[in-house]
Amino acid sequence: MPALANKVYFNYGGQGPLPTPSLVAIQHCWETIQELGPFSEVVFPYASRTITELRQRLAPWLGVPPQRLAFTENVSSGCVLPLWGLPWQQGDQLLISDAEHPGVVAACRELAQRHGMELASLPVQDLLADSDSAKAAVLERLERALTPQTRLVVLSHLLWNTGQVMPIPEVATLLQSRRPRPWLLVDAAQSFGSLPMEGAADAADIYACTGHKWCCGPEGLGVVAVSERLLAEGRPTLIGWRSLSQETQAGSGVHADARRFEVATSCLPLFAGLQCSLQLLAGQGSAEDRLALIRERSLQLWQGLQASPHWQPLLEVAPPAGLVSFTGRGGSKSASQQPSPRAMVSALGQKSIWLRSLESPACLRACTHLVTRASEVDHLLSQLNRLAELA
Repeated sequence: MPALANKVYFNYGGQGPLPTPSLVAIQHCWETIQELGPFSEVVFPYASRTITELRQRLAPWLGVPPQRLAFTENVSSGCVLPLWGLPWQQGDQLLISDAEHPGVVAACRELAQRHGMELASLPVQDLLADSDSAKAAVLERLERALTPQTRLVVLSHLLWNTGQVMPIPEVATLLQSRRPRPWLLVDAAQSFGSLPMEGAADAADIYACTGHKWCCGPEGLGVVAVSERLLAEGRPTLIGWRSLSQETQAGSGVHADARRFEVATSCLPLFAGLQCSLQLLAGQGSAEDRLALIRERSLQLWQGLQASPHWQPLLEVAPPAGLVSFTGRGGSKSASQQPSPRAMVSALGQKSIWLRSLESPACLRACTHLVTRASEVDHLLSQLNRLAELA
């Protein structure tokens, strides 16, 4: 990974560095397209094979059959394209957790405005204890929040701000008992490549992923898993030739499977790049094996923050994955005297250490990956404490 050669990197939850073999695969795909002819009879089988191979590789990762997978550009389009094709009615309620990404929230707000629907909030951002306690609290709060008008629940698998894991299969089971049964939309931006996903992706109606974060694939390519129920009731929204069962016929109907949510031309070399990144990850073991490696470093960081007189992690227990959010302890300094998270990011960046700041809650976030070294975590902790003492 060339991006890791001259910096200490903790922004895998924003974008993972691209491995050199994946970059080579992207370049080779571009060259192959040009050699075959970018629009020729011989290039189409190559393009179809490249897309199909990636779809088949992703199916076991998500634990769903290939026909329930649609390729998208990113998580936002993976959420919006199926979501906007569902049969909404005026007065429906959309129940959104208070820890969702602004992009998903904005899409739901616009959808509600267009259809005369209501928005409601499910509090989960304050759940900072162990996973079992968080699971029990989520299910209890969800039970109380659901009404006969609730038609959608929006909940991330791995919360992008606190790093807590949400019990997606259990939430889906709870929703199945309700009539009418609400749809379940899951933002999987932080779980794809970091957590085992099989049960969660299969349980959700919409499970939207992107390849450029924890999978360390190229930006601009994602995938969404949709349920059989959604395929039965959902209609496509943006429609192009890839949505059609007969792509050369204007009068053709749309695909019966998830491909109805694919629109038109995609950048084929991105498929080759993500395929290579997934192969590299698979070479490090199962999803459980990879998560164990990720958690070794996140535990090291969490323990170091716990021991620091200057910093404290948001989670009260060791992180369940690789997201570690933390704030200043304050101590003898007032809040106004403490450096802001954004200022701290800039100060660390000057030392070639990269993490990010968040606004809700106001904190710093560092992401550990299976390629993160123990020495890099030690270096981050040392510089955090040094900067806090100088502030």
